[in-house]
Amino acid sequence: MTEEYPATIAVRVDRELQIKKSRFICHLAPASSVAEAETFIAAMRREYWDARHNCVAMVTGVRGEQARSSDDGEPAGTAGVPMLEVLRRRRMTDIVAVVTRYFGGIKLGAGGLVRAYGQAVSDTLDRAEIVHRRALTRVSIEVGHADAGRLDNLLREWALSHDAVLDPPQYAATATLTAWVPARGLDALRQDLAAWTGGTLVPVVGEVRVVDVPA
Repeated sequence: MTEEYPATIAVRVDRELQIKKSRFICHLAPASSVAEAETFIAAMRREYWDARHNCVAMVTGVRGEQARSSDDGEPAGTAGVPMLEVLRRRRMTDIVAVVTRYFGGIKLGAGGLVRAYGQAVSDTLDRAEIVHRRALTRVSIEVGHADAGRLDNLLREWALSHDAVLDPPQYAATATLTAWVPARGLDALRQDLAAWTGGTLVPVVGEVRVVDVPA
């Protein structure tokens, strides 16, 4: 059975909501470490220095081992925690969320704040480009330049139907084609490669790594 890993996002995405005249501007960004997340948070606080609150949630680590949140002056538990809960519920990691609030003069109450901050993150995630992560095995194939193009095309078609990911071909004395393949697909790749090449090429199976797979 394939192990499931939390997903992340490809690029930064922003979205604004207005709730009872308050503006909630959510900024989501990929962050591969706590330090990278904190750099993004600092940048948002500089950019939105005049906002009443810049509340924060972050999750980092391959399995989402590290998590932090901040209410930034909102009542305890009404901002950072619901933001973090959305990231956890949606199984996200290596991501940082900053929700900037400009107060509109109408108090929302604790329940209203919890819903507003959670909704800001959830709605923004709906617009994000999700990147899934899977444990895949590296498979390398060395082939002569004359056959590299044909084999590369076959391998690309194969990857689409077997949840595999390809690296760019590497060219030296020979061409090296590299695929990252689910464990369940290794035997199929060996058999198909043998069929494509009359048994003249044998794939070299290497390391297992957690690989980003665009949705």
